[in-house]
Amino acid sequence: MAAPSILGIDVSKDTLDVCLLHKEQTHQGRFANRPEGHRTLLRWLRKRRVRSLRACLEATGLYGEELAQSLYEAGYQVSVVNPLRIKKYAESQLRRNKTDRLDAWVIADFCRTQDLVEWTPPPPEWRELRDLVRHLDDLNTMHQQEQNRLQAGLKSDAVISVLQQHIAFLDDQIAQLTQQINDHFDQHPHLKQQRDLLRSIPGIGDKTAAILLAEVRDFLAFDNVRQLVAFAGLNPSQRESGSSVRGKTRLSKTGNPAIRAALYWPAISAKRHNPLIQPLCARLEQQGQPKMVAVGAAMRKLLHQAYGVLKTGLPFDPNYLSEVGVLP
Repeated sequence: MAAPSILGIDVSKDTLDVCLLHKEQTHQGRFANRPEGHRTLLRWLRKRRVRSLRACLEATGLYGEELAQSLYEAGYQVSVVNPLRIKKYAESQLRRNKTDRLDAWVIADFCRTQDLVEWTPPPPEWRELRDLVRHLDDLNTMHQQEQNRLQAGLKSDAVISVLQQHIAFLDDQIAQLTQQINDHFDQHPHLKQQRDLLRSIPGIGDKTAAILLAEVRDFLAFDNVRQLVAFAGLNPSQRESGSSVRGKTRLSKTGNPAIRAALYWPAISAKRHNPLIQPLCARLEQQGQPKMVAVGAAMRKLLHQAYGVLKTGLPFDPNYLSEVGVLP
């Protein structure tokens, strides 16, 4: 059976630069990143008699989702990968120039040489939850910005009045959206069950549980908790070389930043109230480790516990989770 053709796609907000490796030939093109552009791309592939295809694009948030869906529905294999992997691959090839056309070729070559996980469309209820949760985060950010402006020592009564009205409007929007998220969980019992399991962990409340479910999508799609920790960018990163370079161990931060942001304040709470995390952080502090090392360890341990309760389907129980080997 002939090897599939390879399609590398550099995605931006408005355009798609593609590189097709097909029958020992290289074809390049540019298409609009809109539904009609996606249809034009599919016609372009059919015109070149492409039947079996592996397509690869970077995870660029919402910009690439509809394209991935279109390719999947056309019967092609699709992989959506962390942009950092593409960047490191390009650096390993000593690529010094960067253009959209060259990026598409690099992505195609990466797809050709790597064993990639195949992408599947997310369920609609998860996509709705993610959009609701992310918009709530946007509203909370705007609310805090307006509060900061209001407290900045303004003298204009007119400006103060406008800010107060906007804050009141945002309060109302936040309340409505929070209710919509709660209603969404009520309408989807499997999501509600997962949320309730996460809320059983000391330190994790409604907001954090919703963010984790919205950003991770499927905890059990990870073969082990180490993969989940790496996905969140909470795995330790060491810098050592020979006998002279001994950098501090830090969080890698090469994963989903929303998960790390969501776990920060729960980790602060868990340092005091979580029966597995409190002694861990106390031990690190007794060893003279900086405060943020303990916080990072608490964030990582919370993710371990989240994986544990969802894998077992049982509420948080430190003794049980340790016995079945879910927690280290």
